[in-house]
Amino acid sequence: MINHVPPGLSSDTTEKARMELNENPDTLHQDIKQVRDMIVTRPDIGFLRTDDEFILRFLRARKFDHVETFRLLAQYFQFRQQNLDMFQSFKVDDPSIKRALMDGFPGVLEAPDQHGRKILILFASNWDQSRNSFIDILRAILLSLEVLIENPELQINGFTLIIDWSNFSFKQASKLTPNILKLAIEGLQDSFPARFGGIHFVNQPWYIHAMYTIIKPFLKDKTRKRIFLHGNNLNSLHQLIQPECLPSEFGGTLPPYDMGMWARTLLGPDYNDETEYTLTYDALHVRESCGGGGGGEKDMMKRSQSTVEAAALRQMDRETSTPLLALD
Repeated sequence: MINHVPPGLSSDTTEKARMELNENPDTLHQDIKQVRDMIVTRPDIGFLRTDDEFILRFLRARKFDHVETFRLLAQYFQFRQQNLDMFQSFKVDDPSIKRALMDGFPGVLEAPDQHGRKILILFASNWDQSRNSFIDILRAILLSLEVLIENPELQINGFTLIIDWSNFSFKQASKLTPNILKLAIEGLQDSFPARFGGIHFVNQPWYIHAMYTIIKPFLKDKTRKRIFLHGNNLNSLHQLIQPECLPSEFGGTLPPYDMGMWARTLLGPDYNDETEYTLTYDALHVRESCGGGGGGEKDMMKRSQSTVEAAALRQMDRETSTPLLALD
């Protein structure tokens, strides 16, 4: 049973959860039970983890609407069942995930933004397509989010994502097929219990505008309203994320981003080679500054266990389908 006062939360975040997410410590256990009781309605899905802490992150992601929470919980497991190949060897030392992480996919800033959100950054032109497939990068992002979402402060404060498209070539963009972009949207928007406060495009070329137009129908209204196309206007970015929270690449006052920092964090001394995220996951021991106001304290993340039955891989040739942008 969840404690009367949610553990691991500052008083400010507890108040934010009450005001913005309708979270009430007095009814938490009942909220969780009502969602868990719905599981019997979907016998087609293997709900591999149903403990209180796990369900709570889904309630927070859907503002304690029980029906919407259960829908997200079901989609989380269904996405993993439908894409088994993506979640085989879903761990940090899987060679393809490790390669993507070490190339900076994703970057994770140590300090949060002014709203307590964790800032994730992607430098698109660093995508070396001879080293990493788009699926490898998506797996590394999903794995990173699994680790970060263990922190209850981030379940409430959420995330913000900045994608820098500087020097991202037309040839690189031609690899972004509708199928794999749709897969990314399903994995991040529809099937993961994270609150994204903003998705910021900077220095995007015309063909990224074209790509965005094509994927718009797959985006929820709420997601569309949180995507900001800044071009080369960093002032408009700074109106939403204070320069004090940003590295110099984005006109911020922090030093340039160290591309290997997050990979080193995940592969640090607390990492256990046998830690594997399968259809759900087995959260890593990670010391990471994920906090709100304090910003400097290192919190040891909890470990969560889950198992999965062996299943035949469903091979999907996602990366050889019709390109979004055809090269002449």
